[in-house]
Amino acid sequence: MDDEAAARVALLRGASAAAARVFTVLLTRGPISRIGIAKATGLSQAAVTKTVTPLVAAGLVDDRLGTQRAGQPGRPVSPIAVIPDALTAIGVKINVDEVIAVATDMRTGVLAGERAPLRDRDPDAVVDAVAAIIATLEAALGPAAGRVAGIGVAVSGDVEAATGTVRESGLMGWTGVDLGERLRARLDAPVVVENDVRALTIGEHWFGIGLGTDSFAIVTIGRGIGSGLHVNGEVVEGAYGVAGEIGHLPLAAPDRVCACGRRGCVEAVAASAAIADAVAKAHGRPVGIEEAARLAHDGDPAAAAAFGEAAAVIGTAIASLVNLAGPELVIIGGEGVADFDLFDAPLHAAFREHAFGAAGRCRIAVRPHTFEDWARGAAAAAIRTLVR
Repeated sequence: MDDEAAARVALLRGASAAAARVFTVLLTRGPISRIGIAKATGLSQAAVTKTVTPLVAAGLVDDRLGTQRAGQPGRPVSPIAVIPDALTAIGVKINVDEVIAVATDMRTGVLAGERAPLRDRDPDAVVDAVAAIIATLEAALGPAAGRVAGIGVAVSGDVEAATGTVRESGLMGWTGVDLGERLRARLDAPVVVENDVRALTIGEHWFGIGLGTDSFAIVTIGRGIGSGLHVNGEVVEGAYGVAGEIGHLPLAAPDRVCACGRRGCVEAVAASAAIADAVAKAHGRPVGIEEAARLAHDGDPAAAAAFGEAAAVIGTAIASLVNLAGPELVIIGGEGVADFDLFDAPLHAAFREHAFGAAGRCRIAVRPHTFEDWARGAAAAAIRTLVR
């Protein structure tokens, strides 16, 4: 990290709670006037000005954006905003067979991206792959590589973000892997390890749908069934780093074994591998998820039944989530949405059957996310840690 970037990072890390609130508002809502910041934070305009001044001096914030009217005659205001390229973040999404990385500015605008195959899920091999793709990415960044202030790494499973320990990941086959410690020993910038869906939710909270929505949930379907919660302006993390894990609600038959080793999980029926296995068993031969989807579209009874069962269990799980947390919107994403027409009707039917009272008014929307979006979420997690 170059000296200028290091000074900016030190200023943010040493900021008071009030200064952190101000910078967060600037980052997520800017350009915004000092009056607007005061309203959003509850601080006086004098306190806002005192907080903004060193941010401007450090080159983190621009207060020379011209003037606007505040809605009252004779009272012009000067909007201010974060300078996006003042610092850079890197986000990495670890899949079972691939590593995806992006470099972003402070508002998660993508500056560069890389993808690389992952041929070995051994933790040491994964650390090697992450370090290699980050090195490639930094080479592509040029001078911006000297402004990398943080690295976010997103992986499926039960992740303790405070330490970066992956306590359990059925998809990766890991238990008690100190991924954060291993990565910090290899990389030059601060590292944050997050659950992948929670990282995606953080990205949507700060830079996506969360800006205009008081509460929402993200449910991802595909290799796993994940979920993240945003309630009352905050991403719900849980006392132990686990919250909203609908993929492991025991809503399936107890004879269905999940990749996590437990019985009856939603994932045991609704994950891509579970659907493909059900179709393969019915046909007496190996079947992949792509072929299973083609068979279902062609009217194959076994394939249609497998997708229908998966959709009904997911719909029931979403109803349970909505009954408990009360979000106004549920976004369904993940690679499985490419075939969402196979899930749509039975999922909504199960949701309507099990949603209680006014909870049934919760909107369900499909929003495809690419794996680059997941990596952007990891970068957003790194930025949030830096700021807060």
